Amino acid sequence: MAEERINELNNGNYLVAVDISSKNAIKVKMDNINQGVSVKDCVSVSRNIEHNLDREKEDFELQVTSPGLDQPFVVINQYLKNLGNKVTVTTTSNAVLIGELLEANKKEITLKEIKIKKNTATKKKETIEDIHQIMMSEIKETKLIISF
Repeated sequence: MAEERINELNNGNYLVAVDISSKNAIKVKMDNINQGVSVKDCVSVSRNIEHNLDREKEDFELQVTSPGLDQPFVVINQYLKNLGNKVTVTTTSNAVLIGELLEANKKEITLKEIKIKKNTATKKKETIEDIHQIMMSEIKETKLIISF
């Protein structure tokens, strides 16, 4: 129901997650591939869901939001939205990689990691660039690095 309404808006919005607690608190998270999610779109999705649920049969709390900049990526569209941005990737083996997200698809991502190391012989700093192909199945968490 939520995904149908989000798709009907036809403006780049997509469903990220729907969580329903044991106390009937429904949280719908949506994002936009091109820009931020507007309040108008959140209200539209919220009204559509409320219209399709009967409060007289079961009481519920409904919240429609964007996922927030500090939240980990959940769906492939979040990776695609953030191509070219700096991210932190934690793998299932607990390795942490920080770099620019170059490519993403349902199977894997490509990350350009830049490290600055001091050459012990010359005492000069060297920039080392590593390109990592990381399978989605090996990713525990990916988060956007926010810089001002």
